[in-house]
Amino acid sequence: MPAVVSVWATAATCGLLEPGAIALLCGAQAGAAALLLLYRPRRTSQRRTCRRGDDNHGRSSQRRTCLRRHDDDGHRFGTPGSRARGQLPHLSFRATLALGLVLSCAAGGHAAAASVQRHSGDVAGAFSGEAAVLAELDIAEDPRRLAVPDRPGSAGRWAVPATLRMLVFDGRRAEVRVPLVVIGGSGWQQARAGQRIRATGKLKSAESAGPEAGILSASSAPTVLREATGWARGPAKLARDFSAASAGLAGDAAGLLPGMITGDTAALDPQLAAAMRTVGMTHLTAVSGANCSLVLGALVLAARSLRFPRPAAAAAAVTGLLLFVLMVGPDASVLRAAVMGAVGLASLAFGRAGRSLSLLCVATAALLLVDPALATDVGFVLSVVATLGIVVAGRSIMDWLPATMPRSLAAGLAVPLSAQLFCGPVIVLLQPQFSSYALPANLAAAVLVPPITLLGTAAVPPLAGAPALAALPIAVAGIFAGGVAAIARYFAGLPAAALPWPEGAFGAATMAAFSVLSLAAVWLACHTAAAIAALPWMHRRTVRLLGWLLDRQPAPPGRTPSGSGSGSGSGTGSGSAGRPGSTRSVAVRTGLVDGARRGRLRVCKFTFRRNPQWLLPRPNAPGPRPRTPPPGAM
Repeated sequence: MPAVVSVWATAATCGLLEPGAIALLCGAQAGAAALLLLYRPRRTSQRRTCRRGDDNHGRSSQRRTCLRRHDDDGHRFGTPGSRARGQLPHLSFRATLALGLVLSCAAGGHAAAASVQRHSGDVAGAFSGEAAVLAELDIAEDPRRLAVPDRPGSAGRWAVPATLRMLVFDGRRAEVRVPLVVIGGSGWQQARAGQRIRATGKLKSAESAGPEAGILSASSAPTVLREATGWARGPAKLARDFSAASAGLAGDAAGLLPGMITGDTAALDPQLAAAMRTVGMTHLTAVSGANCSLVLGALVLAARSLRFPRPAAAAAAVTGLLLFVLMVGPDASVLRAAVMGAVGLASLAFGRAGRSLSLLCVATAALLLVDPALATDVGFVLSVVATLGIVVAGRSIMDWLPATMPRSLAAGLAVPLSAQLFCGPVIVLLQPQFSSYALPANLAAAVLVPPITLLGTAAVPPLAGAPALAALPIAVAGIFAGGVAAIARYFAGLPAAALPWPEGAFGAATMAAFSVLSLAAVWLACHTAAAIAALPWMHRRTVRLLGWLLDRQPAPPGRTPSGSGSGSGSGTGSGSAGRPGSTRSVAVRTGLVDGARRGRLRVCKFTFRRNPQWLLPRPNAPGPRPRTPPPGAM
């Protein structure tokens, strides 16, 4: 955990710094790591005092009283073996911190290379001046449609993640390697990952911190200079073939099924996309960790049912997952989903939260070392947080559920609940609203997602050689995809489907508190007997807390605490009550009940000439009404 936190913080910070500041940060981390490894605390020597004596019977006996001093770290030293065992936890902790700092230096060095490209003179001038440029780009991912078109009646705008390779502006040419996002018209819909494209447009810096250095607003259609290479050409062709084969499906399934299998959302209905965004189901329209977990789990079950040994089953499952990644396209988001899906499946399958958490930390640190820009990528943050929820709370929620519930149903309830609760604070930062029906909508769709993923994935390979074999799986998967679309539209149409929520850090904090309360509510619902048995204990603790808070308040005028003063509590009413010029002091009772006030609670509010039970007058109450003096009467 310290290593991944240090690496993530360094990668996110270096994305905002210049190369010189990154060098200073890495140098400080390297020095701190060296100090942790070379530091040896000074320890006091062990002292033994032995006394010998004879007993009353004349026989010699030996008594040893060993006075052992503690070392500086608080551990007791004995034999040399125990001394080594006492040093081990401290050395291990220091080594872990040092390893985290060394990995942070590596991430900072990787980020410094990108920072040099981003802050070089030509590139920085082009971005800051919003210059008109001629650019050559490598398309990193397939285009995605923007939610809002630039003007009414237009075909819409498309966002294309790319890598800037060559830049020409003001008569100068610069060879660079900077990630950016291209915003273009309908002509950019045909761009595919792996292509090299030439286009013109205007550069501008990115408004928020992220992996992209800026935005290129394209003013021309893309010109393809080079098609995708062999590793990217196959997945792109399979994705196009699958979208063409799904186009004959009825209703929303024609656009939703390609998005759920290959991540192609070009044909997705905008109204359906808005409905899925309202109920928190947008993760279904992309290749996510859930898809990779289903594919990996199906391969593991198939291998174990064929009585493969455990190593052979693991090798077959990993090979199948790699083929699935190659089939849908080895984009950064797909690789991230594959890693997180494997971690989540391992957590649910083996039930070892500690080992799964360590595996998640190792996988996250490795991805950040490969690409430090992922530290500020929203998709990566959501993937890690959702997997963290499954690892930390998924297995516990499954254990909370009744034993009579099937384990598959328990997992189907625990996985979306844990992921939704952990992702809530991050989603609020992006979209300050609360999806009231996100959990029931995802639970209802969770039954339909596995057949869609497995049947749709099985239909992709036959499209390359025998398209007729893919017709039946696509048709059946389309029926289930239509059910998912109907669920999204139904829950999005319910009243109060999207409620406003505070923005910024306060909104994230309140959503985190709401998630904690939701987990507590789930535990109380699953442990009703234990919750009822704990009510008296909670009542006693609450009474004790309120009494402690009331005792800390200063005593009102004319009242002294119990036991203070010259007299006792019993003599306060008769000793000085009748003497002229004396002040009557009334003892203040401790606890919630004040005996001096006839058993009333101490928290009652004193109201002059009013019944404390009814602070406001009731004009229509039965009984005699108070006399109102006439105007002008004294």
